[in-house]
Amino acid sequence: MKQDTFYDLFKRLLIWAMILVLGTWTFDHWEEINYKIFGRPGAADLDFNKVENLPRPAPLISNDELITTRVFEQAHSAVVNITSTTLTIDSWRRVMPQQGQGTGVVIDKEGYILTNHHVVDGANKVVVTLEGGKRIPAALIGTAPSVDLAVLKIPGRYVENVARLGDSASIRVGQKAIAIGNPFGLSHTLTSGIVSAINRQLQNGDGSVLENLIQTDAAINPGNSGGPLLNSSGEVIGINTAIFSLSGGYQGIGFAIPINRAREVASQLITSGRFAQPWLGVSGLAMTKDLAEMIGETTETGILVVEVVSGSPADLGGVRGGQKELIIGNIRLAVGGDIVLTLDHKKVESMEDLTREIGKRKIGETVQLQILRNGRPLVLEITLQENPKH
Repeated sequence: MKQDTFYDLFKRLLIWAMILVLGTWTFDHWEEINYKIFGRPGAADLDFNKVENLPRPAPLISNDELITTRVFEQAHSAVVNITSTTLTIDSWRRVMPQQGQGTGVVIDKEGYILTNHHVVDGANKVVVTLEGGKRIPAALIGTAPSVDLAVLKIPGRYVENVARLGDSASIRVGQKAIAIGNPFGLSHTLTSGIVSAINRQLQNGDGSVLENLIQTDAAINPGNSGGPLLNSSGEVIGINTAIFSLSGGYQGIGFAIPINRAREVASQLITSGRFAQPWLGVSGLAMTKDLAEMIGETTETGILVVEVVSGSPADLGGVRGGQKELIIGNIRLAVGGDIVLTLDHKKVESMEDLTREIGKRKIGETVQLQILRNGRPLVLEITLQENPKH
C-alpha cells in the first residue's frame, strides 16, 4: 500500500517536471518554431518605415494655448512692420539717414494702416513690410500728436488681411491681452498677458495727457509701438503705445490706446488728413493745502491758472493767469490768477481733469467755467476752438 502511494507520487512529480522543462524550452525557442512553421520573412519583407508612417496622435494643447494660437493665426497677417527713415545732419554737415522701427495694423481693405504718431514722427520715408516679407512704400495720411496716433496707406491690392476692431468700452480687468508686434526688429512676435488696469493716464511727449489707457502685462518692447492689443476673440482692443520702464526695456507695465478712441481719430485722419480737438488754452496747478497757504488763498481745491495763451478761447473768454511772481525754493511761480472750480458744474481738481472734460466737448461748443477771482466767485462762458497743435 505504501509502495503504491510512493509510486503514484513519483509519477506525478515526474510528469510536472517534464511539463516544466517542455514549457521552458518552448518559450525559449518559440520564435524559431514560429518561423519554421509559418516561414521566416525575407529582408525585403521588413519595412521599418511603416512604424514611422503610422499616424501620430495630435500633441496635447490646453484650451488657453488654443485661444492664443487661434488669435495669432487670425490676426498676424493684418500686422505690418514699419520702418521710418529720417534725414539728419551730423557735426560734419553730412546728411545721414536714421531709421526707426515700429508696428502697424491694417484696418481697412483699401490699405489704411493705424500706428503711433511717434513711430513716423519727422520721417522722410516710411516703408511697410508685410508678413510675407514684401516691402511697400507707404503714404502718410495724417497724424494726431496729442493722442499719439497716425494713419498710413498702401495700395489696397497688397492687403492680405484686415484686423477686426473690437469694443474697448467692454474691457474688463483680468481678461486676456495678446500683443503682436516688431520688438527690436523681430517681426510678428506674439506676447500674452492680461489687462492689468483701465483708465490709466500718461504724459505724452508734447506735454499733453493720454487718457483712458489700457494697462497690460503683455510684454511690450521698443518696436511694438503701433501694434495691436487683442482680446481672446482676436479683436483689436487697443493700440500699443508706451511702456513704463526705468531701464528702457520691458518691466511688466505697458499701455495701449483704447481702440474706440483710435477708431474715432483714424476716421478723422482718413476723411480730412487732420485731427481736430477742442482747446481751452490754459496751464495751471492743482490746488493743495500747502499751495493755498503759500499764495494766501482759502480754497484747497480746483486749478490755479498760471498762464493763459494769448488769443486762446480762455483768453477771449476772460480767464486771467498769474499776475505776480512768487519764488518757492528754486521755482518761480506766477500767482494771482483765477482758480477754476468747475466746468459745466463738474468739479475739476487737476489739469488732467480739465483736459479730459474739454476733450469730451466739440469745437464751437460753449462751456461754463466757475472760477474764484480774488476770493469772489464768477462764471465765465468760453467758446471752444480747435487746438492749433493738432
